[in-house]
Amino acid sequence: MSLKTRMSGWKNRIAGWFIDREFFMRANGQVRFLKLSAQLQRRVAGTVASVVGLWLVVTLGMAINQVSVTAQRVALSEQEAKVESAEERVANYRGSIDEVAKDLERRQKMLESLSDQYLGDVPEANTQTPAKAKPAAEDQTVKTISAVVPEAAGLARVEVRQIQFAEKMTKVALARTSKAEAAIRQFGLNPDVLARQARSAQGGVFEPFFGSAKKDVRDPRFLKLAASLSRMDAMERALAAIPTSMPAAAVMMSSGFGFRSDPFTGAGAMHAGLDFKGPVGTPILSAAEGRVTFAGFNGGYGKTVEITHANGLLTRYAHLSGVHVTRGQMVHRGLQIGRMGSTGRSTGSHLHFEVRLNGRAINPRKFLEANPDVLKVQTVAGNRAGNAAKEL
Repeated sequence: MSLKTRMSGWKNRIAGWFIDREFFMRANGQVRFLKLSAQLQRRVAGTVASVVGLWLVVTLGMAINQVSVTAQRVALSEQEAKVESAEERVANYRGSIDEVAKDLERRQKMLESLSDQYLGDVPEANTQTPAKAKPAAEDQTVKTISAVVPEAAGLARVEVRQIQFAEKMTKVALARTSKAEAAIRQFGLNPDVLARQARSAQGGVFEPFFGSAKKDVRDPRFLKLAASLSRMDAMERALAAIPTSMPAAAVMMSSGFGFRSDPFTGAGAMHAGLDFKGPVGTPILSAAEGRVTFAGFNGGYGKTVEITHANGLLTRYAHLSGVHVTRGQMVHRGLQIGRMGSTGRSTGSHLHFEVRLNGRAINPRKFLEANPDVLKVQTVAGNRAGNAAKEL
């Protein structure tokens, strides 16, 4: 049977699925019928197939991304196990002690810079003081280098301390990353999604850290440190940007998030935020650090301020009587950005407060009613991210 014949057969079979159908219904002695045309059935089936197909594509994309991230972590773990052998390191010392000394000096500056930028005071962070306990392999390497190249014994001990400090920094970074990820999940957000959004805004010309003569840092433990600090930085910045501060000193909530009766028409309506009732002129405060992306009159919202935060988060403050900020202005958490009012489509003085993630409205209550332990972690992350931004 030819391919053309098979295709024709399948086409006729599928066409047989969609035929004009009539459904008869009897109620209160009356008979009515409902007709479903073949064309309507084909349209409905096509729409359902398109939605299912789109869902499968999105799901497949997320799965591929997760597999890619997992593969990268596995590859890094495997690379970590392939640390230079004692023989290779002895050969390096033999080749040029001066070059090794320069490498260690550059590495020391790198470690101090990373520590100051990301972690601050790390316990026992001074790499110039002898470690209390060295791993057996590192201890044996120092003995080997000292025996073969006696003049390099001091450098070998410095290298061991640097490696131990790098491993300690990695552990601290991983612990802080874990806390930040747990706090982000408490808000109903996905840490991996926020991390991908953070990485999507990076770039620059590649320049080897140790200059053109050096391809990379030979010991993979330093690569693991860099990856750990990068992940920690992304998670803590994402956590610090979540709007958890009350936007107004108003304790009465006059309308919640979700379905409600419209105050003007009485019809069922979707309310995309929270309403806080208060006197005209009540200070309105920024719920998190960010940049003002709208400040002015916005239709039914009246006088409005919108602040864009990190990783797709946006907060909206509507029905204001006055605006204290301008578009493009950077604002910190708790800064007064306006005054409460009743402009726009409003029945009285109140603040309409919205939180949106990638353009989709989400319930602000889970942010404003966060667990104190989660807020403590967020404060630490915010202080670290704020200090890093000032240093830049």
